[in-house]
Amino acid sequence: MKIKSIASIVLVATSAALGLAASNLTPVHTGASIAPPTAAATKVKIGVSIPAADHGWTAGVVWWAKECSALHPEIDWTIVTAESPEKQIEQIEALMAQKVDGLVILATESAPLTPIAEEAHNRGILIVNVDRGFLKPCADIFIEGDNKAFGRKSATFMVEKLGGKGKAKGDIIILEGIPCTVNTDRVSAAMEVFKSEPGIKVVGQQAANWNRQKALEVTETLLTKNPKVTAIWASDDDMALGAEQALTEKGISGVWILGGAGMKDIIKRVMEKDPMFPADITYPPSMIATGMELASSVLVGGKRAEKLQYIPKHLMIDVDLVTPENAKQYYFAKSIY
Repeated sequence: MKIKSIASIVLVATSAALGLAASNLTPVHTGASIAPPTAAATKVKIGVSIPAADHGWTAGVVWWAKECSALHPEIDWTIVTAESPEKQIEQIEALMAQKVDGLVILATESAPLTPIAEEAHNRGILIVNVDRGFLKPCADIFIEGDNKAFGRKSATFMVEKLGGKGKAKGDIIILEGIPCTVNTDRVSAAMEVFKSEPGIKVVGQQAANWNRQKALEVTETLLTKNPKVTAIWASDDDMALGAEQALTEKGISGVWILGGAGMKDIIKRVMEKDPMFPADITYPPSMIATGMELASSVLVGGKRAEKLQYIPKHLMIDVDLVTPENAKQYYFAKSIY
């Protein structure tokens, strides 16, 4: 079952507290002081495994995870971040050894994280998968943004700006992200749109891993081979900024960029009608908090199996096209991202 928008999940839990078992991971403890534990009241333990804050969007993910954990002192949270799939697997193994009741996982990459997620699921640990999907159906709940709509809406906007359906013309560069279901869905949906327009030619396409520095390097290389591009489909705001820097350093003007994910700096420039960034696509990092809320609602108070009967296994968040006309409603000056 797919849901195109998710209402706020309000949880009232009455579990008493129990200290976190010793481990080599750093737990995130939140809330006021708690009464001494009793044998009859054991805290639910949930591990949150996410990529390190190596670019703007994942920094937003980490921030939202900490914000959500602070709302639930009745839960024993352990939040860990990883720079690589190998490190993330190691951390999840450690969380499993701590006997967590649930895991909320945003994978560094889909393929290498699937086996460990499957193992945890087979051990009876609740698995909530956020954003980058596993390659097997081993999650109890999967929440993601609509990445096919992300690719389709962004590509359709580019077609319109390049002349309109059936009339669009231009040479474009495509920047891809980390190998995972998110990137696959975005790129494949965008390519369907571009391939239907004979006047649009993809003159360069390469992964830049949603990283600004990598996007700078990749874009410089692609521009060396094809300096007369019309536009860049960057698929991510960090990569868009890297591509912009490459254009500046090469002294190339008149090229515009479409990124994505709703970085406040980009939204502000869309709002101000900066010709470099005529639009953007939303993709909220707060989805990690939604996953955490789902995990807590299932695990706190027991009756897990009964609750899972009415919670959808697949929830999908809408993505919106941001233009100068509506950008103000998507701009949050105090946001970390």
